Amino acid sequence: MLLARPGVAWLLLGLVLAGGALAGTLYPRTLLDWQPALVMAEPWRAFSAAFVHLSTRHLLANLLGCVVVTAFGLIARVPWWITLAWLLAWPLGHALLWLQPALQHYAGLSGVLHGGTAAAALYVALRGQGHEPIIGWGVLLGLGVKLYREAPWRGPVQHVAGWDIPIAPIAHATGTLAALLCAAAALALARAFTKERSG
Repeated sequence: MLLARPGVAWLLLGLVLAGGALAGTLYPRTLLDWQPALVMAEPWRAFSAAFVHLSTRHLLANLLGCVVVTAFGLIARVPWWITLAWLLAWPLGHALLWLQPALQHYAGLSGVLHGGTAAAALYVALRGQGHEPIIGWGVLLGLGVKLYREAPWRGPVQHVAGWDIPIAPIAHATGTLAALLCAAAALALARAFTKERSG
């Protein structure tokens, strides 16, 4: 089965994210973005928020990020079950935005992309061969430093030099947390399944 080949499902999810971001430009932002007041009545926003961008620069930066994260997963030969963990982390990371109730709107791929980076890096750190785990742990450490420096506890959004939109670092943190939880669960299930088959 094609999807069972390492990296294939990851590539497909990366293409869905990039394609969705491009398609999202055809719709009004307020129809798709994350709004905590509406998400219970309109649960699709937990997915569709990733497809909305607030400026052309925002969209282009996230499309480039999507290419990088997709390439990372392909090079790491990430299996389908880690891709599934990333997929499940996508709406979970957005749902966790409730931790910052002052964030009334959120849009963009960056939270999901941080999650994809975390999921792939955790897989490489724990299941990589040779020197690969060093790369995985290094990426996780770098991600942790980035999240700390962004200081998501400072408020719902931050204005960063060089960006023409306000940044919501909480989305980077929740996307990462959701993906680490889902990927850790997937790794534990895969290990248990392998033990059961070999036992």
